[in-house]
Amino acid sequence: MDWGTELWDQFEVLERHTQWGLDLLDRYVKFVKERTEVEQAYAKQLRSLVKKYLPKRPAKDEPESKFSQQQSFVQLLQEVNDFAGQRELVAENLTVRVCLELAKYSQEMKQERKMHFQEGRRAQQQLENGFKQLENSKRKFERDCREAEKAAQTAERLDQDINATKADVEKAKQQAHLRSHMAEESKNEYAAQLQRFNRDQAHFYFSQMPQIFDKLQDMDERRAARLGAGYGLLSEAELQVVPIIAKCLEGMKVAADAVDAKNDSQVLVEQHKSGFARPGDVEFEDFSQPMNRAPSDSSLGTPSDGRPELRGSCRSRAMRWPFGKKNKTVVTEDFSHLPPEQQRKRLQQQLEERNRELQKEVDQRDALKKMKDVYEKTPQMGDPASLEPRITETLNNIERLKLEVQKYEAWLAEAENRVLSNRGDSLGRHARAPDPPASAPPDSSSSSSSQENKESSEETPLEEGQDTPIYTEFDEDFEEPTSPIGQCVAIYQFEGSSEGTISMMEGEGLLVMEEDKGDGWTRVRQKEGGEGYVPTSYLRITLN
Repeated sequence: MDWGTELWDQFEVLERHTQWGLDLLDRYVKFVKERTEVEQAYAKQLRSLVKKYLPKRPAKDEPESKFSQQQSFVQLLQEVNDFAGQRELVAENLTVRVCLELAKYSQEMKQERKMHFQEGRRAQQQLENGFKQLENSKRKFERDCREAEKAAQTAERLDQDINATKADVEKAKQQAHLRSHMAEESKNEYAAQLQRFNRDQAHFYFSQMPQIFDKLQDMDERRAARLGAGYGLLSEAELQVVPIIAKCLEGMKVAADAVDAKNDSQVLVEQHKSGFARPGDVEFEDFSQPMNRAPSDSSLGTPSDGRPELRGSCRSRAMRWPFGKKNKTVVTEDFSHLPPEQQRKRLQQQLEERNRELQKEVDQRDALKKMKDVYEKTPQMGDPASLEPRITETLNNIERLKLEVQKYEAWLAEAENRVLSNRGDSLGRHARAPDPPASAPPDSSSSSSSQENKESSEETPLEEGQDTPIYTEFDEDFEEPTSPIGQCVAIYQFEGSSEGTISMMEGEGLLVMEEDKGDGWTRVRQKEGGEGYVPTSYLRITLN
């Protein structure tokens, strides 16, 4: 069923319907525009929320960054940030594919509709003009017929009148004949005009207007189909980001599962383990015999005036008490302000950093020497003298770093000796029986001695194993990371076109060789062996 056949007489209805269709198209475009504004505001608020809760300082400066709880929270925030990015992508797709394209299409439809209705109105105007001409010719024919009949009656009356002259009769007959001839011409003109109008009217109702209505029907159907496709784009924009959003949600689940309470407890131990030996037993001080008591470092001294001196002893015990209020420490270069174990770890870190810097400078020196040799053999490639300042600077840096390495090695040796000494003192105190008080009964002393001898025999293997390194488990933490430090999955595809980067496919599994240093790039290795840098934001990283 087509409009030209079934709705041939519904010009105004079609005009209202096509206008309603274009208005609906404009309403949908406006709806999608407001929807994109909602998505953009939502994404902006999510990004602001993530920025608010992300750590302000770099991860290496935050002690809490070593805990799996903090790492999972940061990963959770990153996934939320990626989720916000997908909402922005939805808004962008809707803006481009719906708002802009449909708005442009709506303008084209309005122009096409205007053209069709202008053509229909011109056809109507032409038909109306033809009908007016028909009416004019009809009225002229009618008037001429009345005039001819009147003239004929006048001539007949004069012809019968005996008083009329012959000239009057002849004149009346001529007038009647003229009127009759004019009536005949008006009749012929009216008949021709009627025939022409009927032909134009048939063309108007059976050909011209049906064609215009069919064009309007085709235009409206195309508009409706395009609007339906626009409705589909609303869901299609969401479906496009569903896989990425699913990966974000999966990343949140992985972050939640990555919380390791036992490991966090171990990290706390490693971060704050002091290395101090536990306080020894407080010796019994017999004040009943002050003159016979021998002075010692752990008892009250007796000055010459017979009064006990309490200050030194009390201060010594206060320093040994671990829960007392600590004074503000002064940071020193050798980290001697830290407990022995923490001092050893910090010195080891500094030593490894210096060794890495030293190796980097040595590699640079070798590269500069090779470049200098090339310049000397091929002068057109460059001036060898231009490399001398850089070579000199590199040699100075090497000498400086060697001195620093020696300095930190000496401090590290002292710190390790201090840790071993504290460990040995602690083991010795636990293996030695405490001195019994002078007034203690003999039974107690003998039973205590036998008990402590038993404990001493159990502690003997520990004393024999003192010479072995105590902190060998930390050696791996400060070695150059030649093995992967974690795994990652590519969230997006990346084309590594610049030097030092590699390409990766979406969903590809990679090995993390070096963490992001703050510049937005992470060094990874492919399973085929290729290695290079890729954007950190393109990865979902899980460290070992």
